[in-house]
Amino acid sequence: MSDNNHLCLLGLIFLSSLLTGVSGVDYVHVFISSGEDVRLPCNNALQDCTSTTWSYNNRFRDSAVELIHLGEKNKDTERHERLSLGSDCSLNIRNISTEDYGSYICQQWTGENGKHQKQGPDAGVYLHVLHVSSSHTEISSGLSVTLFCRLYSYPRVSCDDLVSSERIDLFWVNQTGVKSDSRYQISSSSDQCIISLNKTLLNEDHNREWRCEVTQKDQVKSSVTYTVNSSGEKTSHYQF
Repeated sequence: MSDNNHLCLLGLIFLSSLLTGVSGVDYVHVFISSGEDVRLPCNNALQDCTSTTWSYNNRFRDSAVELIHLGEKNKDTERHERLSLGSDCSLNIRNISTEDYGSYICQQWTGENGKHQKQGPDAGVYLHVLHVSSSHTEISSGLSVTLFCRLYSYPRVSCDDLVSSERIDLFWVNQTGVKSDSRYQISSSSDQCIISLNKTLLNEDHNREWRCEVTQKDQVKSSVTYTVNSSGEKTSHYQF
């Protein structure tokens, strides 16, 4: 396809998105932890993925970025090496980072000689990325440590809005699954989806696990188990 036809099709995609708006897209929510691989479903796929186009946007971009064009990867994107198209036209992303969260839209375009028409409704995915970090890397008994658990979400709304509209929530639990402990202080932010766990370490905390869970409608969608060793070594284990 010529560059002019490529630009024309891309313009049609963006125009179609503007005209239909969010209400014209059937969105699903996908939750993943940073460092893992994810599959984003394309629920409007045709038999031949050569008609499939994937585009991406988040709150830091002025316009959408085309990742897959008529079944082929756009090699001009920074992360094209981490992308692949599944046999069912799903979008696979390896080694997810916090920068990958956002809105992904799958569209189907059919035609030839540069004349393409969009087929069916758009299929959209809101990708939420769960990430845990620590205030310290060197750990010792008596040290006050804070673990931060953040859910990177799109569109940019307050965490309170996500809780009320999509029933998405964050929790810290200990290795026995208890959500609260008198020795630990849990704080959260209503502006951002972030919850922190503050604690002063004791000798008994060596190799103790804390788990951050993200739930939707009271069902666990993703979690990160974080273990801090007194030697300063830290490990993270991801569960789905």
